[in-house]
Order: sequence, then C-alpha cells, then structure tokens
Amino acid sequence: MAVRRRQRLGPGGGRALLGALLLLLCVWCRAAAERVRYAIPEELGRGSLVGPLARDLGLSADELPARKLQVASGGKKQLKYFRVNEENGNLYVNERLDREEMCGESATCSVSFEALVHNPLNIFSVEVSIEDVNDNTPRFLQDSFQLEINEFTSPGARFYLGMAEDADVGSNSLQGYELESNKYFTVEIKESQDGSKSAELVLHHSLDRESEPSLRLTLTALDGGDPPRTGTAQLWINVTDANDNPPVFAQDRYRVSLREDTPPGSPVVNISASDADTGTNAHITYGFGKMPAKVLQKFMVDAERGMINLQDALDFEDTRAFSLAVEATDGGGLVAHCKVEVEVLDVNDNPPEIRILSLSNPVPEDAPAGTVVALLNVNDLDSGENGQVSCELSGEAPLSIVASSGGSYKVVTSGALDREQASEHRVTVVARDRGRPALRSSRELVLEVSDVNDNAPVFEEAAYSAYVAENNAAGALVLRVQARDADAGANGRVSYWLAGGSAGAAGAAPLVSVEARSGALYAQRSLDYEQCREFTVAVRAQDGGSPARSSTATVRVFVLDRNDNAPRVLWPAAAAGEAAGGAAAAPFEVVPRSAEAGYLVAKVVAVDADAGRNAWLSYELVQASEPALFRVGLHSGEVRTARAVGERDAAKQRLVAVVKDHGQPALSATATLHVVLAESLQEALPELSERPAGAEAAAAAELQFYLVLALALLSALLVLSVALAVVARLRRAGPPAGLRCLGAQRFSLAGAAFPADFCEGTLPYSYNLCVPPPARAVPEAAWPPPPPVPILSAEEFLGGDSCDKPSPGSDLVVGEPPANPDAPQVCKP
Repeated sequence: MAVRRRQRLGPGGGRALLGALLLLLCVWCRAAAERVRYAIPEELGRGSLVGPLARDLGLSADELPARKLQVASGGKKQLKYFRVNEENGNLYVNERLDREEMCGESATCSVSFEALVHNPLNIFSVEVSIEDVNDNTPRFLQDSFQLEINEFTSPGARFYLGMAEDADVGSNSLQGYELESNKYFTVEIKESQDGSKSAELVLHHSLDRESEPSLRLTLTALDGGDPPRTGTAQLWINVTDANDNPPVFAQDRYRVSLREDTPPGSPVVNISASDADTGTNAHITYGFGKMPAKVLQKFMVDAERGMINLQDALDFEDTRAFSLAVEATDGGGLVAHCKVEVEVLDVNDNPPEIRILSLSNPVPEDAPAGTVVALLNVNDLDSGENGQVSCELSGEAPLSIVASSGGSYKVVTSGALDREQASEHRVTVVARDRGRPALRSSRELVLEVSDVNDNAPVFEEAAYSAYVAENNAAGALVLRVQARDADAGANGRVSYWLAGGSAGAAGAAPLVSVEARSGALYAQRSLDYEQCREFTVAVRAQDGGSPARSSTATVRVFVLDRNDNAPRVLWPAAAAGEAAGGAAAAPFEVVPRSAEAGYLVAKVVAVDADAGRNAWLSYELVQASEPALFRVGLHSGEVRTARAVGERDAAKQRLVAVVKDHGQPALSATATLHVVLAESLQEALPELSERPAGAEAAAAAELQFYLVLALALLSALLVLSVALAVVARLRRAGPPAGLRCLGAQRFSLAGAAFPADFCEGTLPYSYNLCVPPPARAVPEAAWPPPPPVPILSAEEFLGGDSCDKPSPGSDLVVGEPPANPDAPQVCKP
C-alpha cells in the first residue's frame, strides 16, 4: 500500500523532504523486521501455548509490566482467537480453532494481528498459521443416486455422478472415488481446472435388462489423511429399453462472469441440450442437481428454456465464485449433466475502514522525532485495485504516517513538538482505495501535547525602577514584579525570591521583602533619603518544575526626598546658642561709618540636608534696628548696606534674617547678626563693653565680677607701689643685709601680647586685633610703668563663646615683644 503525506515545499523543502524519506525508509525497514510468525495445528483447545511472544519480540520479563504487551487487530474476529499472558508474555489460544470455519476452502489459513507495546509505543505484526488436520470426512450431497440406463447403451458411455465435499485441504482433502466391484461399471475421477474432483460412472459392458433389470452399487469417496476418512453413497441403476439416446449438452462446462452489483432477475447464461430421439423421448427439461442451499438461493433455472437467472444479490466479499450443477432430462428419463461456473467480479462498493488500535495521548513535548503516537489499521474488503489503499494525513501538524505490515499504519512525530505553540494537534487520517471511482474514508485524530518544563520564567521587564517617598510606613507596597512562564501546571507556577543586591549588608535586615506568590515588594522599614537615596535588589522567579528553572530581574528603588529637614545656619554660629537659650552673645560685624551702599557686611551661611526644591534656600531680612540700612541677598545670603551709613545711625544694629527652603510646607531657621558702626575696632570697643538693655542676668554678673577684680588689682598695685618706694629709698641708704638677695633688674622685658583671632567661622572674613601687653611683676625696687589697659579676651570683646583655634587669616604672633616697646602697635592687614 502506498503511503503519502501532504507537504508544502518552501525554502529548504528539498532537504526536509529528503530527511522525511530517510525517516520513512528507516521505519519501513524496521517494520519489515518486526514480523513474528507461528504455526499451530487446528483444533487446539483453549489455553494452548502458541509461542513465547514477549521473548521473540526481545522483551525481558522485567520489562513486561511497563511495556504493557497486548494484542490488537483491525477486526474483532481475530482478537477472539488469541490472548497474551501479562505475567510471562506468552501467546495462548483463547478459543477452539477450526480452520474450516475460519478460512473455508482456502488452501492456506492464517490469522494476522498486531502486538502493541507501550513506553515507547510500538507495533509488531504477528501471523499465526493454522495447519489443517484431517478432522472432516468426505460427504456426498445426496445419499443415493437414481440412474435410468437403456440396455442398448453402448459401452464407454459416461454418467455424471457429482462431487463429494471435504472441508479439509491439501492431502487431507478429497483424493478419489471407489465403486463397488461389478462387471458393468467403473468410476473415474474428472478433475476440473479449479482442482475439484467429480465422479463419473463409465459403462464397460453392455447391459441386459432381461438378466439384470437393476443394479445397486456403493460409491465411496476417500481423502488423503492418515488414516484416510471415507464417505459413501448408493447408486440405484434401472436398466430400460427403447429410449436409447440421452440428452447431450452443447458444452460440458459453461463459464460466466457477473459483477457483484448485478441486480436480481438478471439473466446469467442460457444452456441448451439436444436429444436424438423423437417424440416424448426428445422432450428435455432442465434443472439443478444437488447443490448447497446458499447456491440454490442465488440462482434459478427455467425448466423449459434452460435460462439461468440471478435470484438474489451477489456479494464478492462473501462468495467469489459459484459452481452450478445443471441437469437435462429427456422424456424417457435419461439425464445429461453439465457444469456452470459463475465468477463474481468485484465492484468497488466498500470504502476503506479505519480503526484506531492505540493512541498515546498525551504525548510529552520533548518526544523525539519518530516517536509512535498512534497505531491504525486500514482494511478494504474489496480486492485488486479496489482493495489497495493509500493513507495520508490532512492538517498542519508535525506528524507523518508510515505503513506497517498487514494493513497497519503508524502515526509518528516528524519534528519537535512545542506545547507552548500548540497544546493539541488535530489531523485527519484519509484513506483512499484505487477503485474507479475511488472511495475514501477519514478519521480524525486529536493528539494532546503534555507539558515539559522547558521554559524558564520571563519577567515583563529585565530591570524595574520604583520610586518611594521617604518616611514611608513599614510594609508599604514598593513595586509589583511579574514573570510569566509559558509552561503549564506546576511547571508554570512562578514563585518569587530575593536573590541579592544592595538592599542590606550581610547580617542586617533587608530594606524590602517580596511576597512569594504575587511578586509584590514591600518596604521592611521606613526609608530615609538622607541616609539612602537608592538601592537595588535582585528578584528571582522560579517555577515549580523538576528540575526548576529560574530567571532574575533587577529592581532599582529610588527614595524620593520629602521636606523633613529645616535649614541649618552655619554662620552666624551664635544662632545655635541663642536658640538654645545660651548666655553667649551673638557675633558682631564692624562696619565703618564711611561705608557706601552695597558694602558687604556679612554672609549668612546655611545648609539643608534635603535635596531638590526642598534644599533650595532663600534669605529674607525680617527684623532690623534700621530696616532701610541693610538688605540681604535672596539667594546668596549676603548682608549688604542698602544705603550709605549716616552719622545719625545708631552705633549698634541688630539684624534677624530668616532662611527658608522651598518645600511643601516650607521649613525655616533664623540667624541673628550684630553690627557695630565704627571706623575701627578701638572705636567700637566702648560700644561693645556696653551690654544691650535686654542683656540677661548672666552677662551683668560677669561684668560685676570683672569690675570687682579690677578694683582689687588696683588696690594691690597701690600697696605694692608704696612698698617698693620704701624699699628703693632704703637701698639708696644702703640695703640691709636681709634684702641683698633681691635682684637688681629694673626694667620689664615683657613684649606686647596679641590675642588670637576672636572666632573661627565659615565666612571668608577675619579680623586682627592689637592691644598692649599685660604688665609683668616689677623686680625688686623697679617702678612699674603706668597701669596698662586691661587685656580682654576675644570672648569679652565679642560677648560670645571662646574659639578653639586662631583664625587662619591672622598674621600676628602671640607673646613676642615689639622691637620698640614705646612705639605704637600696628596690625597687619
């Protein structure tokens, strides 16, 4: 049978076709070797062993449970004869086998079926030949024959006796005939072209009615069995006179061919016989001899005309030929015989029948090319070209059909399966015969493809970005990631895990967590923009297959700033002290009275830990002793004179500036700056020594302390001066012996002392201050210089906190005496 597969050739189609042909050739060669044959005699009882089928197929006993060896066939009739034992894989007879019932008169008899194995699916052809045994005796269609033979019949005349039947075949079938011993007749065997053997009675000696008016002889039919079987019939021969010419047929044998679709009532053949007698002895009537009942049901003969007509419909698939025994009898009782052989011609009246023997459903998508997914049996009851069938698959699917033995076909995979592209394949098996017109039948196959974990989860994005405002609540949703897996079931069920990143150091709690099922990322705690502005985490998506497949996506989380930090004033630094209610005075700036409009007084320096608009600072003067005298830069924070300084302007000015960010809502801080209008620092000192009316009790107490201290020092100096004067006068007169230990140094070698810069700040301004050095103790009787101006520390001058280190802009060196003590001290700029 031809096998065809519809295929549309495109680019590279020649190579694909060549590969398919090679695949089909390999499968065909394998199928040719997959035939197992057994031969057994008929009449074996149920349970008789046919053969070790599993062993002959190459299956071990350990494989049997998994391979599930079973018998399949295209017809239910074949299935009832044999069965396979699931434990040992042997083939046994399932019911009594009668070759004559199974195969009729066929010279050979065999039963073909398919043996199926699974895991992987495969088919093997099994043929069991049924050998004939001599279990049937020859049998005549009638027990006795009545013959009327004229006494004047010449020796050598032949009389047809018919044929005995024997259902056996070969040597066990009918072999010959024997006639009871007599002096008149013998029996001879007449063999036809189809091999059938009929008996003819031959007259060897003239009859004499007067001596023997009748004869009774026994006819025996013998087969070739060992021992042979026989069947008998009785011959009753009446010897007559006068009618000495029997009828004679025009032909001893007629051959007719009829199509099986010939309608009943149609003429088959017209036979004729003649008789040399005259009168009633020459009148001939026609009829059938002894024949099986089913033959008599199909045909009828016109007794007068000899026309044989079809009486019932023919069926080639049921009976392919008929042999009719026709008799012609004259008026005197003489009978002539002839044989009419009717051949039934096949008509293509049966479409192919498709039967699914096995279907592997579902098939895993990783099944290799050439995997058997279905086994089919296609049978056409017609013969010749009408019974030659070709099969093909209709439909787009990576499947092909391959012919096997005994009308079986395998549907195999011709390429890779992909459940994600097609979870099932629907193809139609189309079987056509070669009749004219051709008949076709079809059967749909639905092949489901089972999933294999061959796809890893795929994120919708390889990298995600999320934006979270700081100060969020713990447990707030950050982002939801999603990965899709094209597989099904557990293979496509995705779980999410954190795979690493910069979300937290080892041993520290991570900043985010992920929900395993939904892929939602939640903040573990409140985020602070000032501490962490962004971080990344790696999220792994893993399916539930075995082995599991996974993929990773990167999530970058940006923390958005909120205005949660107020500006912080770096200069003037005293603002912090005032805000805390400290006792230290605010810093001051000296502005010459000759300053013109735009003179830079100071610069307010502030920072904001926030970012963006929340860190954009603006400056505004909100309070001043002379509001029209000063102004502050909106964005620079520079405090400048708005006009020229006048004589009427107060010497001390107090400025309050507010620093405000641009957040929503805006946050602010204030800075307080004291300004002294004076040409020089010495001129400003008196103003600085006075405390503002609103000075606190601590400043007043400090001032009182210094006044008391100065008074005590002056008193001590006065007492010391008197004492020294007395001592000096005594020395002129000659010092007493008790005072000689005193030194004679009269002059002070102390140099001028220069205090350190009064403060360290973030502004690019510094001030240098020069004051006379403090008086040193006068040795012995040396008179001290006039009382010096008390040395005030920078803190006393500024009324603020002491500084930790000198100003880097100062060029004075503390503790070195000037070259000329009497010269005025000059400050380096």
